[in-house]
Amino acid sequence: MGSVFFLTGVLFVLVLAGTVLAVFAARRYMNRGRQSADNPGDPNPRSDNPAAFITASMQAVIQKLRDQEKELEALHRAERERAQQTERLSEAVTHNMPAGLLLVNSAGLVTSANPAAELALGVKALAYRRYTEVLGADSRLSQLIAGCLEQGRTFRREVVEYLAPSHDLRQLGVTISPILHGTSEVTGAICLLSDLTELAALQKQIHMKENLAALGELSAGIAHEFKNALATISGYAQMIRSEAKPGTELREHGEKILEQTRALTHVVTEFLKFARPLELADEQVTLRPLIERILAEVSEAVPGVPATCEGEFADVSGDEALLRQAILNLARNAAEAAADNPGGGRVVIRGEIEQSGAMHGQRISISDNGPGIPADALTKIFMPFYTTKTNGTGLGLAVVQKIIVQHGGSIEARNQSQGGAEFIVWLPFVREPVRVIDSAAVRT
Repeated sequence: MGSVFFLTGVLFVLVLAGTVLAVFAARRYMNRGRQSADNPGDPNPRSDNPAAFITASMQAVIQKLRDQEKELEALHRAERERAQQTERLSEAVTHNMPAGLLLVNSAGLVTSANPAAELALGVKALAYRRYTEVLGADSRLSQLIAGCLEQGRTFRREVVEYLAPSHDLRQLGVTISPILHGTSEVTGAICLLSDLTELAALQKQIHMKENLAALGELSAGIAHEFKNALATISGYAQMIRSEAKPGTELREHGEKILEQTRALTHVVTEFLKFARPLELADEQVTLRPLIERILAEVSEAVPGVPATCEGEFADVSGDEALLRQAILNLARNAAEAAADNPGGGRVVIRGEIEQSGAMHGQRISISDNGPGIPADALTKIFMPFYTTKTNGTGLGLAVVQKIIVQHGGSIEARNQSQGGAEFIVWLPFVREPVRVIDSAAVRT
């Protein structure tokens, strides 16, 4: 730009100089002719130095143009520095912002992605890949981006489920807005992402604790009333049995009443265990030998189903007796479910140490090759008194869930793609003190 301006100025000076020379030469010729006519005998006619004049004028103009060129170069340099500084600041803000940022052009290509977006999506090197390839063509997130690109719609604070390449199901908070050229032409989309998985799990855990506290307080009172009534019924039944002669119908009725009261007393006792607040010991529990003892007990209880242990196990803080009760219940249930497999049942307890992000703990999965869990029961199996067993009380898994939650952990159940069920327990390495929940406040 500066060189073109300089050449233009030089050409202008040359043209101007040629014009001045022509005018000066014409005037000199006319003056010389006039002087010759007035004084033909003058040997030294008057003359000026036009070359020096023209040279000085050209040098002055050229110097001025050079000065202006330097000023323009300084202005351009300052402008470039400001642009580079703004670009560096924008890159630093984008790179370090905690929320994920995706820029998608109208062709569906990801033109920019910051590290937070790669972390939230679990995918590296997002740039210049199609968003449908990265996110999945049928995913809810892809549908929202497509709606933004095609219709120019804005989606604010949407919560979507996203299946990462590692097969982890994540909860993402999403805000998507179009990039407009003019007033209506959509040239791309801006997508802001936040990983809400841990927050959703924490909210679910808090909600579960509140429900357990409210249900525990209510059920404890009912269970005590039932237990008192059962004690009275059992007393009268024993009197009937003792007064009736052996072999008579009255004695048989007394035996049946006692049998039923014993069964109900067992249910009430188990329910009181569920309803009563747990007092946890605070000790270091070494999981590997604990799991091995549990496998030995399961093999004795269900001898036809081999149970194995694999993976990594670390130490966790908690109550060893209660953790043993919870894991043993899950392992025994798995062995009983796999016992009817025609090809032979099996149970696998697998350990995995998690130390990514804020999840520092022990992951324990108990899987079997049984018939699996009915789809309509997956959301109910941890509810008190819900059971799929003929002689079950429906309190075993509810107690297991309470033990795990009281240890600051979580438990979930799912069916495996190859068949059978899997229970996944997560326990923190260091147990945080459990906040006491006021049930009265929960109800208000």
